[in-house]
Amino acid sequence: MTRHRDLMRSTGRLALAAALVAATAVAQDASIPDRPEDLVFPDFVFETPDGSEVHHTLEGGTSVIVVEDRTLPLIRIGVTLRIGGFLDPADQIGLSSLTAAMMRDGGAGDRTPEELDERIEFLAAPISTSSRDTEASASLRTITPVFEESLDLFFDVLQRPRFDETRLGVRKENMLESLKQRNDDADRMLAREWDLLLYGKGHYRGRQLTAAHLDAIGADDLRAFHAATWRPEHMVFAVSGDVDTAEILETLEAKLAAWPAPETEAADFAWPPEGEVARPEPGIYHLEKDIPQGKVRIGRLAPRWDDWNDPQRAAIQVMDHILGASGFTSRIMQRIRSDEGLAYGAGGRFRFDPVGPSSYSLGYQSKSATVALAAQIAFEELNRMRDELVSGEELALARRALVDSFPRRFESAGARASIFATDAFLGRDHTYWTRWREQVEAVTAEDVRAAAREVLRPEDMVMLVVGVWEDIEPGDPEGRASMAEILGGRVTHLPQRDPLTLEPVEE
Repeated sequence: MTRHRDLMRSTGRLALAAALVAATAVAQDASIPDRPEDLVFPDFVFETPDGSEVHHTLEGGTSVIVVEDRTLPLIRIGVTLRIGGFLDPADQIGLSSLTAAMMRDGGAGDRTPEELDERIEFLAAPISTSSRDTEASASLRTITPVFEESLDLFFDVLQRPRFDETRLGVRKENMLESLKQRNDDADRMLAREWDLLLYGKGHYRGRQLTAAHLDAIGADDLRAFHAATWRPEHMVFAVSGDVDTAEILETLEAKLAAWPAPETEAADFAWPPEGEVARPEPGIYHLEKDIPQGKVRIGRLAPRWDDWNDPQRAAIQVMDHILGASGFTSRIMQRIRSDEGLAYGAGGRFRFDPVGPSSYSLGYQSKSATVALAAQIAFEELNRMRDELVSGEELALARRALVDSFPRRFESAGARASIFATDAFLGRDHTYWTRWREQVEAVTAEDVRAAAREVLRPEDMVMLVVGVWEDIEPGDPEGRASMAEILGGRVTHLPQRDPLTLEPVEE
């Protein structure tokens, strides 16, 4: 015990001595200021990575982005495909997304679903597959010691999914239960009706899954869709982590060369996808739902935005930041939440879409009685952005925020691989990123106003409200705003829909 105490005392003396030496060294270093606010840091210089240096093209034309990072024994592979829900037949909405989900869940290669699950879990190498409107994707995360086997599993999922009938039945039952409940959630109702309103039920962004669609999809349909669309010619690979570029390119070349030929002809389709959108009449659209608040979206469609060299793109991003996309510092949030206390959150954003219709939308949720007042304030800010020049301080802060946050897009090997793979997927030149900061810094107040006049256009907007109309319509008890004063007071009451068929039902 005595020996232990002596050892502890000796250790303590050594620590104290070390601390005194360190303190003396600091005190003698005249370059360290006395106060924190006097600290001076060198300017941060960030060089935008050159995507062309990591962009490779295999013999078959498939683009592969490889970003090496030997810091940790981790590897990530992502695949993005130019396919998606826009290819769903009219009577089988959901075919693309269900195919992607079952590629992972339905077994692959020689393994049953249970065997595939067990092996993936044993290797700690998660694999995921999914599909959206205009893209499908798959990903693998693994560690270097088991990379070879993990990659084999990954390509089994991509190339040889089994689409197990039992697993498919379970998934369809779960999806059916979800459909039955989709009128229970006001947010889901808002999102559904917004897509139907903005795009129309005939456009791929507006089409909605029903029980009949689900019932019409079987395992053979999944197999046929997979064989026709999950093809190397539609793929872009993003690889990052503990890999050697030459070796992984050789491996992927061999894997894709062994891709099985389709039993039927591969799908032939236009890219970017085509489709006529609805042109909703500007005004208010209301869907009744017994909730204590009104949930609101306001916005409009805009044309496809695939001109990456258009300088107005930067002006729109600066405008967005000032108006509604920057959170608590945005004008919409400041007015609706901070000044008036009408909502916990409010904001908006212009969505650049290079493969489909672009759009501007803003949203909030407020007490029923103040839905109109919040809308009035939102439109005031939209019009102010169009009519007045933003202040020099607002402009400088917005440009600085966008430029200073820019390096975060490239902060990891995975992020760099992903962003350059997106370039390849969209056909965007990698030099877009080397010009981006200069374009933002060149934006003037006049540019912001011109951009606002181009994309906001309140006179073309629709407003969707979900809530109790009897409580929402009168507006603010103090008489500051009512729904009759918003968008000319033109109101269309949308029908309630059967959750399984989405057909209108009598109230």
